[in-house]
Amino acid sequence: MLGCIELRPTTSWAIAGLIGALLARYFWVDEGAIPNILFTAGVTLALIVLFVLLSQRVLFATTLVALLIVLIVAISAVKRAVMNMVMHAYDLIFYLSSWSTISYLWSDQRRYVVALAGALIAMAGAAWLAYRADGTCINRRWAAVALPFAMVLAWYGAAAKGERRHMQFYYENLYVSSFYASWGETLEALWRGALLEASPRAAAAGPAFSLAYSCTLGAKPPHVLLIHEESLVQPALFPTLHYDHAVDPFFHSYDDRTHQLRVETYGGASWLTEFSILAGVSTQAFGGMRQFVQTFTQGKLKETLPQVLERCGYRNVVFYPLLRNFVSNDRFYSSIGLKEIIDMRAQGAKSTQERDHFYFGNALAEMEKHFKSSRKPLFMYIQTMSAHWPYDFKYQPDVDVPGGGPGTDPEMHEYLRRLSLAKIDFDALMSELRHHFPLERFLVVHYGDHHPMATRTLLGFDAETEAEDVALNPDSVGFVTYYAVRGVNYRVPTLPQFETLDVPYLGTVILDAAGLPLPDSHRERKRLMLLCKGRYQTCKHRDEILLFHRRLIDSGVMAAG
Repeated sequence: MLGCIELRPTTSWAIAGLIGALLARYFWVDEGAIPNILFTAGVTLALIVLFVLLSQRVLFATTLVALLIVLIVAISAVKRAVMNMVMHAYDLIFYLSSWSTISYLWSDQRRYVVALAGALIAMAGAAWLAYRADGTCINRRWAAVALPFAMVLAWYGAAAKGERRHMQFYYENLYVSSFYASWGETLEALWRGALLEASPRAAAAGPAFSLAYSCTLGAKPPHVLLIHEESLVQPALFPTLHYDHAVDPFFHSYDDRTHQLRVETYGGASWLTEFSILAGVSTQAFGGMRQFVQTFTQGKLKETLPQVLERCGYRNVVFYPLLRNFVSNDRFYSSIGLKEIIDMRAQGAKSTQERDHFYFGNALAEMEKHFKSSRKPLFMYIQTMSAHWPYDFKYQPDVDVPGGGPGTDPEMHEYLRRLSLAKIDFDALMSELRHHFPLERFLVVHYGDHHPMATRTLLGFDAETEAEDVALNPDSVGFVTYYAVRGVNYRVPTLPQFETLDVPYLGTVILDAAGLPLPDSHRERKRLMLLCKGRYQTCKHRDEILLFHRRLIDSGVMAAG
């Protein structure tokens, strides 16, 4: 009976107008600033006009687009609750292009899959009813004339809002505009045939990398401790900064030198630095998809740092300061050989910002248990959080430690206090390793993942500037942090002697420092490190880097899709 109903044209127009008004209100309330609203409204209007052009029905086109928007909002809300990020256009390709991801959705998120199937059926039914009931019949000529105007509105909004803020998918509820904006980078990835920028297949030179399935060792290698020192950088980068120079040795390696590390993010997005170290590839090579590398490379990487260590007999453990599902890190870690994830809940953390000695204490306790029951070498990836922003409160106020000198910006003063605390806790860790485990050998590597926001005024930005709005050129000191390597009962080989080492090489440096045999892909990465003098994405021999990426893809070290 409903299928036989046909509304009068004026009624169809009125209902379509009401739906449009509801969409406009949603965009006004939930899609951010005016330029972002114009972009979202322009794209939505263009979609409606496009469907009018195809169907000649206004109510049907408006209803169908409104239902799609409801679906986008619902999926984004669910995905953010489950994975701490909203819906991206590439999700359609990633989750539906392989049985492994479909299997994951069915086994781990079945209720959402069933709900989605039900929603799609309901949408199809509602769209069919709207089509049958729609009393309008628009001449395609008018729709063809209106489409360019809608596209111009979308273009103007896109130009006015500027480039998408790089952490928008994680910390903002701009569900619809984020999804719309993600199509550009998705189409770019599809056009080049891979997430990773690489030379064309015809240009590839050199044999495929041999995938190592075993690891021959002459003796038991050292345990490897890799410590992610959240937001820590050496104050010596800023000559005008007054601080307690007693913290300088914290940044020194066994050779009493500070080895500079060039990272690819400022003030946040630590997962970019993590990825480059663990996977050995620059996140910049993923273009606009770089913020999502950990999500979209799950199950597609081989010969990562943890996988090579695991192959050489290591037991891999992560001490993670947040909940394990933050930005889907648990699935990424597990896919690259870090299957033991001890997150904040498992560690008994009362907050997401415990002092460093809390995480170190948990790691030491786990070491003691391990050494009593196993002779396997350990790889521990320990992440800290005490130096994380904000810096507008005094962290551990009962502890009297040096901060900045007279006249130091209050945020920088607080950051320097936390740096002093980090040095105290790291020195205590090294002492504990020496005294509690005198028969064990350790390679200890720690690094700064990015600058704290407290340095933005030293880089020429206003104190109110947010991290995402700090625009820096690739050679800026704002991307320079450090890595430090020390041995406990272990003699560390000579480290690379470059002015600054780009972060994708650090994993290979760690394997080399541990005396482990390098797989083919890591030997090639080491050759490039020497050829490029420590540079990666900005290497003068750019063609060599792109050929390396092509060989990674063609060898199966990194899946292309």
